[in-house]
Amino acid sequence: MKTVKQLLESKGRQVWCIAPEESVFAALEMMAAKETGALVVVSEGQVVGMLSERDYARKVILKGTSSRETTVREIMSTQVVYVQQSNSVEECLALMTEKRSRHLPVLEDGKLSGIVSIGDAVKAVIADKEFMLEQFENYIMTG
Repeated sequence: MKTVKQLLESKGRQVWCIAPEESVFAALEMMAAKETGALVVVSEGQVVGMLSERDYARKVILKGTSSRETTVREIMSTQVVYVQQSNSVEECLALMTEKRSRHLPVLEDGKLSGIVSIGDAVKAVIADKEFMLEQFENYIMTG
Protein backbone atom coordinates (compact mmCIF):
# COMPACT_ATOMS: atom_id res chain seq x y z
CA MET A 1 0.00 0.00 0.00
CA LYS A 2 1.19 3.47 -0.83
CA THR A 3 2.36 5.90 1.78
CA VAL A 4 1.27 9.52 1.95
CA LYS A 5 4.77 10.48 0.79
CA GLN A 6 4.39 8.37 -2.37
CA LEU A 7 0.93 9.78 -2.98
CA LEU A 8 2.19 13.37 -2.69
CA GLU A 9 5.10 12.62 -5.02
CA SER A 10 2.65 11.55 -7.72
CA LYS A 11 -0.15 14.09 -7.19
CA GLY A 12 1.88 17.08 -6.05
CA ARG A 13 2.18 19.03 -2.83
CA GLN A 14 0.10 22.11 -3.69
CA VAL A 15 -2.06 23.21 -0.78
CA TRP A 16 -4.52 26.09 -0.91
CA CYS A 17 -4.41 28.13 2.30
CA ILE A 18 -6.23 31.12 3.70
CA ALA A 19 -5.71 33.38 6.72
CA PRO A 20 -8.29 33.31 9.53
CA GLU A 21 -8.92 37.06 9.16
CA GLU A 22 -10.14 36.71 5.57
CA SER A 23 -13.83 36.80 4.79
CA VAL A 24 -15.74 33.62 4.12
CA PHE A 25 -16.67 35.14 0.76
CA ALA A 26 -12.95 35.40 -0.16
CA ALA A 27 -12.51 31.77 0.90
CA LEU A 28 -15.43 30.68 -1.30
CA GLU A 29 -13.98 32.59 -4.24
CA MET A 30 -10.66 30.81 -3.75
CA MET A 31 -12.33 27.40 -3.45
CA ALA A 32 -14.23 28.04 -6.69
CA ALA A 33 -11.14 29.28 -8.53
CA LYS A 34 -8.99 26.37 -7.34
CA GLU A 35 -11.78 23.80 -7.70
CA THR A 36 -11.37 22.50 -4.17
CA GLY A 37 -13.80 21.78 -1.38
CA ALA A 38 -11.58 22.87 1.52
CA LEU A 39 -8.83 25.26 2.50
CA VAL A 40 -6.20 24.95 5.19
CA VAL A 41 -6.33 27.93 7.54
CA VAL A 42 -2.83 29.15 8.35
CA SER A 43 -1.71 31.88 10.72
CA GLU A 44 1.94 32.84 11.17
CA GLY A 45 3.04 29.68 9.37
CA GLN A 46 0.99 27.34 11.58
CA VAL A 47 -2.10 25.34 10.70
CA VAL A 48 -4.90 26.67 12.90
CA GLY A 49 -7.94 25.19 11.19
CA MET A 50 -9.72 23.88 8.13
CA LEU A 51 -12.51 25.52 6.21
CA SER A 52 -14.77 23.36 4.08
CA GLU A 53 -17.87 23.82 2.01
CA ARG A 54 -19.64 21.92 4.78
CA ASP A 55 -18.56 24.55 7.33
CA TYR A 56 -20.00 27.23 5.07
CA ALA A 57 -23.29 25.42 4.54
CA ARG A 58 -23.84 24.68 8.21
CA LYS A 59 -22.43 27.79 9.83
CA VAL A 60 -23.29 30.57 7.40
CA ILE A 61 -26.17 29.59 5.12
CA LEU A 62 -28.25 27.81 7.76
CA LYS A 63 -27.72 30.59 10.29
CA GLY A 64 -28.61 33.29 7.78
CA THR A 65 -25.37 35.23 8.18
CA SER A 66 -23.39 36.97 5.46
CA SER A 67 -20.33 35.39 3.90
CA ARG A 68 -18.94 38.86 3.19
CA GLU A 69 -19.13 39.91 6.82
CA THR A 70 -18.19 36.60 8.47
CA THR A 71 -14.50 35.77 8.89
CA VAL A 72 -12.93 32.39 8.28
CA ARG A 73 -11.98 32.25 11.98
CA GLU A 74 -15.66 32.39 12.97
CA ILE A 75 -16.66 29.23 11.12
CA MET A 76 -13.47 27.18 10.58
CA SER A 77 -13.03 23.78 12.17
CA THR A 78 -10.31 24.13 14.78
CA GLN A 79 -9.77 20.48 15.63
CA VAL A 80 -7.63 19.59 12.64
CA VAL A 81 -6.97 15.94 11.97
CA TYR A 82 -3.70 15.50 10.11
CA VAL A 83 -1.34 12.79 8.89
CA GLN A 84 2.37 12.45 8.27
CA GLN A 85 4.17 11.33 5.14
CA SER A 86 4.88 7.95 6.72
CA ASN A 87 1.18 7.11 7.11
CA SER A 88 -0.35 4.70 4.62
CA VAL A 89 -3.19 5.69 2.34
CA GLU A 90 -5.33 3.06 4.07
CA GLU A 91 -4.67 4.75 7.41
CA CYS A 92 -5.81 8.02 5.84
CA LEU A 93 -9.07 6.45 4.68
CA ALA A 94 -9.69 4.95 8.13
CA LEU A 95 -9.03 8.31 9.78
CA MET A 96 -11.26 10.14 7.30
CA THR A 97 -14.06 7.68 7.98
CA GLU A 98 -13.66 7.83 11.76
CA LYS A 99 -13.41 11.62 11.95
CA ARG A 100 -15.82 12.32 9.07
CA SER A 101 -13.24 14.42 7.31
CA ARG A 102 -12.72 14.66 3.56
CA HIS A 103 -9.32 16.40 3.69
CA LEU A 104 -6.22 15.68 5.75
CA PRO A 105 -3.35 18.14 5.90
CA VAL A 106 0.07 16.50 5.87
CA LEU A 107 2.41 17.85 8.54
CA GLU A 108 6.12 17.07 8.86
CA ASP A 109 8.05 18.58 11.75
CA GLY A 110 5.09 20.88 12.38
CA LYS A 111 5.13 22.27 8.84
CA LEU A 112 2.46 21.84 6.19
CA SER A 113 3.82 19.68 3.37
CA GLY A 114 0.70 18.65 1.44
CA ILE A 115 -2.91 17.59 1.67
CA VAL A 116 -4.73 14.32 1.00
CA SER A 117 -8.35 14.35 -0.08
CA ILE A 118 -10.70 11.41 0.07
CA GLY A 119 -10.62 11.37 -3.74
CA ASP A 120 -6.81 11.12 -3.73
CA ALA A 121 -6.94 8.23 -1.27
CA VAL A 122 -9.65 6.29 -3.11
CA LYS A 123 -7.83 6.75 -6.42
CA ALA A 124 -4.61 5.38 -4.87
CA VAL A 125 -6.40 2.36 -3.38
CA ILE A 126 -8.06 1.54 -6.72
CA ALA A 127 -4.72 1.85 -8.56
CA ASP A 128 -3.10 -0.47 -6.00
CA LYS A 129 -5.87 -3.06 -6.35
CA GLU A 130 -5.69 -2.89 -10.16
CA PHE A 131 -1.93 -3.45 -10.01
CA MET A 132 -2.39 -6.48 -7.73
CA LEU A 133 -5.05 -7.90 -10.04
CA GLU A 134 -2.72 -7.52 -13.05
CA GLN A 135 0.03 -9.32 -11.15
CA PHE A 136 -2.31 -12.21 -10.29
CA GLU A 137 -3.49 -12.44 -13.89
CA ASN A 138 0.09 -12.52 -15.16
CA TYR A 139 0.98 -15.21 -12.63
CA ILE A 140 -1.99 -17.35 -13.68
CA MET A 141 -1.34 -16.90 -17.41
CA THR A 142 2.37 -17.67 -17.22
CA GLY A 143 2.29 -20.13 -14.29
